[in-house]
Amino acid sequence: MSCTDSAALYAKSLAGPFLLAGPCVLESRQLALDVAKELAAISERLGLPIVFKSSFDKANRTSVTSFRGPGLDMGLTWLAEVRETTGLPVVTDIHLPEQAAPVGEVADVLQIPAFLCRQTDLLVAAAETGRIVNVKKGQFLAPWDMKNACEKLRSTGNGRFWLTERGASFGYNNLVVDMRSIPIMRGFGAPVVFDATHSVQLPGGQGGCSGGQREYVSVLASAAVAAGASGVFMEVHPDPDCALCDGPNSLPLSQLEPLLKRLLAIWSVPSV
Repeated sequence: MSCTDSAALYAKSLAGPFLLAGPCVLESRQLALDVAKELAAISERLGLPIVFKSSFDKANRTSVTSFRGPGLDMGLTWLAEVRETTGLPVVTDIHLPEQAAPVGEVADVLQIPAFLCRQTDLLVAAAETGRIVNVKKGQFLAPWDMKNACEKLRSTGNGRFWLTERGASFGYNNLVVDMRSIPIMRGFGAPVVFDATHSVQLPGGQGGCSGGQREYVSVLASAAVAAGASGVFMEVHPDPDCALCDGPNSLPLSQLEPLLKRLLAIWSVPSV
């Protein structure tokens, strides 16, 4: 894979809507391939660019006993197979600067978790790979504070990045979404993605793990697209109630295509 692949994907993200989707964490090779194949079919039917998303390590789980994933080496092997088999570009999280280079050899997009969006060394290392960097806005930040993250990324000479809105901490295991953050962050010159499934998460809401209200995914995603989001991020799973991570806020895979048709109809409305 060359940086040309990321450049082409970024050009598509500037030109029209796109989706990041997949299981929260890489549970197994077969699940990743099964979900990715369905996503590729949906992408073909709808003419919508889709990036397969799944994490090789969820380092920010609520409990020390929670499932984290297969780890860097096996996770990258699975992601490379997904990319090779389905033709979909892939995105995955990094948590440490030293993970950037090996992940950049496989992934088209390197994702910075919300809790780490101010970590200068991590941002710089991700951008120096030449890949697209997707930075999730921290739940503790105002949208205008993300201008500083943009400057850190651009300092490397890599201007290909997305900013993702994923809700703000409201306290007592709840999040709220201020749709004003979408046009504010668009003003920094980058496509804005709306994380529709993490925005309905109830962090730590089940004591040893997070809860969620997936019934509101469609409502918030529709509002975000109307507010100007260029892309949408959704964690999807064939059976969310059995998912090993973020099941309560994940969208059933069977519900994805109908929702995307609704979102495409909203995206098609001329902006005012």
